This record gives sequence, C-alpha cells and structure tokens, in this order.
Amino acid sequence: MYLPQQFDKPEHACAIMHGHPFASLITTDDTGFPFVTHLPLKLEEEGGQAVRLLGHCARGNPLARYLTERPEALASFMGPQAYMSPRVYADKQRVPTWTYLAVQARVQARLLEGEEAKDALLKQLISDHEPAYAAQWRTLPEDYTVKMLAAIQAFELNIVSLQCAVKLNQHRPEAHAAMHAAYAQGNEQEQALAGWMSKLGLV
Repeated sequence: MYLPQQFDKPEHACAIMHGHPFASLITTDDTGFPFVTHLPLKLEEEGGQAVRLLGHCARGNPLARYLTERPEALASFMGPQAYMSPRVYADKQRVPTWTYLAVQARVQARLLEGEEAKDALLKQLISDHEPAYAAQWRTLPEDYTVKMLAAIQAFELNIVSLQCAVKLNQHRPEAHAAMHAAYAQGNEQEQALAGWMSKLGLV
C-alpha cells in the first residue's frame, strides 16, 4: 500500500475493520495470478491489538486449497470513501482528489477443521451481524446444521503486519472546514467521512 506519512494511522485499523468487515482476501491461484475472494472477516484483538481474522468459504471454493498450499495472503478492508472537489480550497489552483479509509493486513492462514470450530465461528458472525438469529440457528434440525457445516471451510488468518491509511487531507488544514461542511451534507459515505474528520479533530 502506498502510504504517505501524514495518512499513516495504524491506531484506527481495528475500528475500520470492525466497522467494515466485508473484505477482499487476496491469494494466488496455481498460475501465480491474484485470486480475490470477497467475504466477511471477524477481527479478534488481544490487548487492543489486531491479532487474527476468522472467516469461511464454500467447500467448493478453491480458496481453501490455495490457503493450504500458499498460506501467506493479504486481507484488504475499505472504509468510507468519496470524491473531494477542489472547490473546498480558496486557492483555485487545485485539483480533485479522493478521500478514503483503508486497511491491509498481511496474514498467515490456517484451516479450521471439525464441526465445533465451524459452529463457533458461525456463532461469532451471527453475534456480530444478527444476534436475534442465534436462537433460530440453535433450533434448526441437527441433520440440517451438520449438512450446512460440512458445506463450508473455516479458517483463521494470523496477522503478520498491518497498514492503515486514513486519507482526509490532513496536510491541507485550510480546507478542512469547507470539506467537512460539504461532506456533512452529502451521501452516506461522505457523512461517514465527515464523522471521521470530527473524530480526528480536523474540525
């Protein structure tokens, strides 16, 4: 990831990954070409630090084999992002840009086997995204849940290194007020960026 110093904000990586868990997991196929899988990943922390990601894919997805044969991979998370007009500057000699929040994690994969491990992973994802569904999952017939668990491959991704980009034009403070005002009146993505500007104390 290209990461200029002013946008390097590793302290916000966990918040971005928790808030935007639908990630791109990048491995390589048998020819060495990038193979991208889009899926939700569950972040686990220890002492406030990101240590591993948990996920699963369909049993028929070649991802599981790729992770076994080539366990090093890259998980990419995209937070809010939006266009920024040069109109926020008083100086007219400016160009448009794009603001965004993004995290990349270099990981080492390990497959998780057995119904118990898969069930525990699914319950964590349910707890994150629809806690009310947990009761329904527990009441499903065992023959159905066993079949569903057999159809997936669970895995954990141990985080080796992490990069976090928070690009909100921190180096252009003269435009922050106008930029925040424009984003605060915009779409959902832009409003989220306005919130991050406030969180970072840029306005």
